[in-house]
Amino acid sequence: MPEPIVSLNEESLKADLRELVRRTVEEMPDGLLDEEADDLVGAERYERTAGREAYRAGHYERKLTTTSGEAAIRMPKLKGMRFTTAIIERYRRRETSVEEAMIETCLAGVSTRRIEDVSEILWGSSVSAATASNLDEKAFASVEEWRNRPLERAYPYACVDGIYLRRSWGGSYENVAVMVAIGVNDDGYREVIGAAEGYTESSECWREFLSWLRSRGLRGVRMLAGGKAAGMVGSIAEVFPGAAHQRCTARFYRNVLARVPKSKWPRVAAMPRAIHAMESREAAEAKALEVASELEASRLREAARVVREGFAETLTYTRFPREHWRRIRTNNAIERLNREIRRRTRVVGTFPDGNSALMLVTARLKYVAESEWGSRRYLDVTLLEEAHREAGI
Repeated sequence: MPEPIVSLNEESLKADLRELVRRTVEEMPDGLLDEEADDLVGAERYERTAGREAYRAGHYERKLTTTSGEAAIRMPKLKGMRFTTAIIERYRRRETSVEEAMIETCLAGVSTRRIEDVSEILWGSSVSAATASNLDEKAFASVEEWRNRPLERAYPYACVDGIYLRRSWGGSYENVAVMVAIGVNDDGYREVIGAAEGYTESSECWREFLSWLRSRGLRGVRMLAGGKAAGMVGSIAEVFPGAAHQRCTARFYRNVLARVPKSKWPRVAAMPRAIHAMESREAAEAKALEVASELEASRLREAARVVREGFAETLTYTRFPREHWRRIRTNNAIERLNREIRRRTRVVGTFPDGNSALMLVTARLKYVAESEWGSRRYLDVTLLEEAHREAGI
């Protein structure tokens, strides 16, 4: 005899669970609110005592939007005093998780009209355009506060980069740079330490950005990794004169390959990487000259010139503990953030103004920084201190 087959209707089960949660949300606060009202009155229902301070006057319904739908809460009415409760804040019409989800929707660049439709679909209750705008302001204030927070620790290593977004500018659409900085603090954890808008990655923009970081308390920087842009390199030397500059080795490889025909990429790709596989700076310098000679022998003079002129600035990491080399010689840590920024900003396309672009980028950086990305130890910074003590620095 075949065994009976049991099948479940998942949609029906989810609907039943949502209804169960919604009813629980309604019933639990009702009992708590009645008990709180009895404590305020000083007597139970229909009790006549000399010490009572007010009288019960029935209930009124109050709507509360939750993630399981709209619930009707029975709020006690009192005669002789105002009923206040800590269970549900006054004028609150939505569960906190619902508000947080709506704020994230605002920061994702969704229009207020879309938010009305989405809230109706997800929670069974729409919000007005004014409410959505207020949530925008609330979200922007929170993100702006985090963006301008003081930097209270030392950051031995820092990394800066710029990413271009499209925004409206004086009636036309142009690319503008959002400059981002991350740092490894004195405990070895990564932090997003800055994000700001700049019209271009010019010397002036980089100087203002780095000066802004210093004004917020950025200190103790021993090495700052970034690209080779003249504006960035000059600004680092001006604002943080004691910090060494490390050019990203991955970008150095790309610059070399850009001067090589695609047919020769498979043979040439491993050559510049061999420079940074050496165990010492002296060996790396000798290998770089050898690679440049091989490229010249293969009639790749432009690629050889890039290697000769640029390899020295990619070896700054060799001044620091060997255990740190793999992670401090590239911009990989900040490239991961750049990919996350592009993923979220691509759906928006062109931003109406610079503030909305900066807020969305900063909100995403805040989210990533507060996730596992910032909760894992990235480097053992004690090795840096030991190395400097041994060197007498």
